[in-house]
Amino acid sequence: MFVRKFYISDTHWCHERLLQMQPRPFSTIEEHDEYLVEAWNSVVGDEDIVYHLGDVFFSLSRNAERVREIFARLRGRKHLVIGNHDIDKQGRLHPTLASLDWAARPEHALRTRDGGRDVYLSHYAARTWPSQHHRAVHFYGHSHGRLPSYGLSRDVGVDVPDVAFTPRTFVELTATMELPDDR
Repeated sequence: MFVRKFYISDTHWCHERLLQMQPRPFSTIEEHDEYLVEAWNSVVGDEDIVYHLGDVFFSLSRNAERVREIFARLRGRKHLVIGNHDIDKQGRLHPTLASLDWAARPEHALRTRDGGRDVYLSHYAARTWPSQHHRAVHFYGHSHGRLPSYGLSRDVGVDVPDVAFTPRTFVELTATMELPDDR
């Protein structure tokens, strides 16, 4: 079986105020949430890997049951790079998120390989990142499409037009990048 890797950030499921704060084309948060679940499951298979780069849900204590219900419906083996809305007031991973069946322990940053390259994953954009000078790519979220790419970095948040609320592959996300060759 061929396993694919996908990347996404800033889904903000259950975040009612988001629709006023961050323009998204949905009339209700329920419509928003269902659309994102359907978009996710339209591309991700059960064995695929999805790296979510933070800010998965909102109002985690108030929406704990809804969080668990949405998470259970999402296909793939899910990894979390912790975002600013994923922690409690003490800076620890929110207990509701900690109780979910992640493929590995959530981390503040991760590294993986994809497309023959190192890929550095963080909720926040970095000006420099590990292996940057050896052709590594950096994917980030948090900025909701408002922060321009820098070098081989880019925003993978759902608000970015070519992400369009759907997890994307390395090939899709780097299609417009000028990647140096392997020499």
